[in-house]
Amino acid sequence: MTNENKLIIVKIVHTVIWIFFNVVIFYMLYAAITGRLDKWLWIGYGIILLETFTLIAFRFYCPLTVIGRRYSDSTEENFDIYLPKWLAKYNKQIYTSILILIIALTVYQLFN
Repeated sequence: MTNENKLIIVKIVHTVIWIFFNVVIFYMLYAAITGRLDKWLWIGYGIILLETFTLIAFRFYCPLTVIGRRYSDSTEENFDIYLPKWLAKYNKQIYTSILILIIALTVYQLFN
């Protein structure tokens, strides 16, 4: 298998996982806005916490980015995922902001 084909596999897997995390995060946002503090919200927090520990362990890089580097010398922000360059570049900032909002809304809902 060529490095190009291996990188395509990394990009597909990375994109699918990114979509999964979007589903988790946007469910959490919905739940926090509507006050649905159900088990799925707390499972979402657990998944996000696990992802946070993973990113810390890999010096704030996704492990799939580390793997993708083996197969590409590209300096593009989206070399390892099927996202627009701007979204790949600002992904962490965007989703960290959304998670801060989710945490704030969850705290608000807990005390009201």
